[in-house]
Amino acid sequence: MLGSSFAGAESEYSESDAVIFGVPYDHTACFRSGSREAPAAVRNASYNFEPELFGFEGSVKVHDYGNLDDFLFPQDMMDEVRFALKPAVKDNKFTIMIGGEHSITFPAVECHKDVSVISIDAHLDSREEFMGTPYSHACVMRRCAEVVGTENVFVLGVRSISGEELESDDPIPHISSYEIMEKGIEWAVRKALDSVKTEKVYLTLDIDGIDPSFAPGTGTPEPFGLSAMDVKKAINMIGDRMVGFDVNEICPPYDPSGITSILGARYIREVLAVKFGGCIE
Repeated sequence: MLGSSFAGAESEYSESDAVIFGVPYDHTACFRSGSREAPAAVRNASYNFEPELFGFEGSVKVHDYGNLDDFLFPQDMMDEVRFALKPAVKDNKFTIMIGGEHSITFPAVECHKDVSVISIDAHLDSREEFMGTPYSHACVMRRCAEVVGTENVFVLGVRSISGEELESDDPIPHISSYEIMEKGIEWAVRKALDSVKTEKVYLTLDIDGIDPSFAPGTGTPEPFGLSAMDVKKAINMIGDRMVGFDVNEICPPYDPSGITSILGARYIREVLAVKFGGCIE
């Protein structure tokens, strides 16, 4: 059935190189809700592509775990993510999550050891709390920094920062989309990789890091963002240092053409190709 699993992800868990999880959670959304619908939409969009990915050789075995249960409170969602991902990380599987909102990233990062977090995002997401919870999508990089250290977090593409975040005594390292437009994505990714202190990198892609002309279907669109090709280049540069990946904040109700879901599915294919090879067996 179209959309029941990611295209080609038909391997058994035991023989898989990578495992895909859907996390249909968006209960801390503060502008547009609906990202809970993204796991199904991205899986549907994945059938748009040829089995072989242009420019890559090799193959990868992928298992689609399906969707995690939905919950009302973010703490319960995070417990569910930890419950699902910890065994996969222990079994040396490369994990991919389809959000859902950006708060899904924090518990995934907790499942890894000696890892840095590079985020592509329009927002710094480093508030102490937002709308009454420290586990809001607007706090996810602050929570990650508490686990891996501020020196091991870096955000690319920022163009919206609150006064609270600017005045922080422990600011999250970041590069704005404006600097990237001037100096190039290659410069920015090299700076991020040189900044973090671990070899292993967890890459999280908030789709609003990309300009809404490329990715209009998102909960908090912000103009003057990265190009779709910028993000492809970033994925390729981070390359084999990646130990996990998620794409989040795709909001299908605001994506009538489906182009944002198609882009999200294509980035999952790109990550798998960079890590293992262009064809999903």
